[in-house]
Amino acid sequence: MAADLVQRRVAVIVAADGTPAALAAKAATPPMPIVFMVGADPVELGFVASLGRPGGNMTGVSALAVGTVAKRLELLHQLAPAAEQIAFLRNPTNPYFSALETRELQAAAADVLGLRLLVFNASNPEEIEAAFANLVAQRAGAFLLGTDPFFISERVKLVSLANGHALPAIYPFREDTLAGGLASYGASNREAFHLLGNFAGRILSGEKPAELPVQQVTRLEMAINLKTAKALGLTVPPSLLARADEVIE
Repeated sequence: MAADLVQRRVAVIVAADGTPAALAAKAATPPMPIVFMVGADPVELGFVASLGRPGGNMTGVSALAVGTVAKRLELLHQLAPAAEQIAFLRNPTNPYFSALETRELQAAAADVLGLRLLVFNASNPEEIEAAFANLVAQRAGAFLLGTDPFFISERVKLVSLANGHALPAIYPFREDTLAGGLASYGASNREAFHLLGNFAGRILSGEKPAELPVQQVTRLEMAINLKTAKALGLTVPPSLLARADEVIE
């Protein structure tokens, strides 16, 4: 798809679907302006020389996904304090990012919360169903979804499986909670896409990616679905309800 965009001689590529899309755009030749949205450090990924001075043909948005995954685990623990085994679903075809999230979660689970993290992989719909069969067989008490573009396309299936197995679950995006998920915590997609559009517009107006500093999403959103909580027989702590940006009743 990136090669096709190059052949069409587009003025700018917006790689909005995370690290895999940005890597594909970066590999396209000849180089052209690229605006990315990633959840990890774009300097570590080799996309830019520094956040303040990108220095090449790429700039974009850092969405803080890796930095929020441990907090999601903490919130899930508050929602389901009896759960000692937490299932984490990640996409192995996005190895760099899934490894970062796994490392953050394992440290938080073992060192801070005293929980056991069960790691499962899925990169297609059939593997999602197999992963849920396995995590139920291993008696996971709660479910945490990794931040990956593939899981956005499978949102309805994931929420349905978690709720169908009566698993308290937390997701990366507000939209997951709107779809029936129990809770979500993460960077605001609305802010991230606004920033992406702003970058694309500035490049179309003649500015260079090398001179446009990478921006970070500053707004973090927490949403709780009380209808789902009731169906799962959970009582959401008042402290969490008070902190939530959105409560769905």
